[in-house]
Amino acid sequence: MSEVDTSLPTQATGAAASFAALHSNPHPLKLYGAWFCPFVQRVWIVLAEKQIPHQYIDINPYHKSPEFLALNPRGLVPTLALTIPSSDGKDESQKVLYESTVLCEYLDEAYPGENPLLPKGDAPEEVYERARCRLWMDHVGSRIVPAFYRLLQCNGGDEEGMEDARKGLLSALKLLTKEMAPDGGPWFLGQRFGLVDVMMAPWAKRLWLIDHYKEGGVGIPGKGERGEDEEIWGRWERWFEAIDGRRSVRDTWSDEEEYVKAYKRYADDTTQSEVGQATRKGRMLP
Repeated sequence: MSEVDTSLPTQATGAAASFAALHSNPHPLKLYGAWFCPFVQRVWIVLAEKQIPHQYIDINPYHKSPEFLALNPRGLVPTLALTIPSSDGKDESQKVLYESTVLCEYLDEAYPGENPLLPKGDAPEEVYERARCRLWMDHVGSRIVPAFYRLLQCNGGDEEGMEDARKGLLSALKLLTKEMAPDGGPWFLGQRFGLVDVMMAPWAKRLWLIDHYKEGGVGIPGKGERGEDEEIWGRWERWFEAIDGRRSVRDTWSDEEEYVKAYKRYADDTTQSEVGQATRKGRMLP
């Protein structure tokens, strides 16, 4: 295990530390997470958006306690522990869920409130839009997220590999952006902030780390240099500016210098995380 892994701060900093402190008291709904993990931030954003009471427990996923492994033998974060009453209301039991997309959909369904993050209703158009959102949520997870790590972990001496990785990420970002509502609001669905935005937000916020660590960076062209893609990248910028200013995203974000430290092991391709190892071996992410 790399020295960088064990030297990381064990708790969130900045705005995320304040948000974690507000949710540090014991509660039947517990989110186990790591401050630097984008998969955790997805779930944290949903909890913040829907103002769901919970307890946040920041752990070091590289030093898993026996108590945590008893909840989730895979040892992955995010992990959600919840108390479910029996059908007759006379008893209750603790249940555990994991996988960030599953957790986000669970929280949206279990706590519907007034701001559903997936389109609701049984009308054909609503059913279609719900399915379309899931299609592009999967695109983020299966195309954009792997492309992000592939470029970040790419060896700087492999210029051809670096360029292929960059093209892969840019292509995946463009495909998502083309599906965003063209007007009426900045979000994927226009005026309604939703789960597609949640799925993408943590990696969008971390794209600057590729610019920081890799020559040529992400490679999104500047204004006036985009040719036929001017409209696409303009739409991406409008979405990103809205994400960057969204309170739930800001509240779950630590100090940026800490992310530089946390992601150095990815940029050096020395990380021992399951995501990093899968990327290194060309396998599907866990």
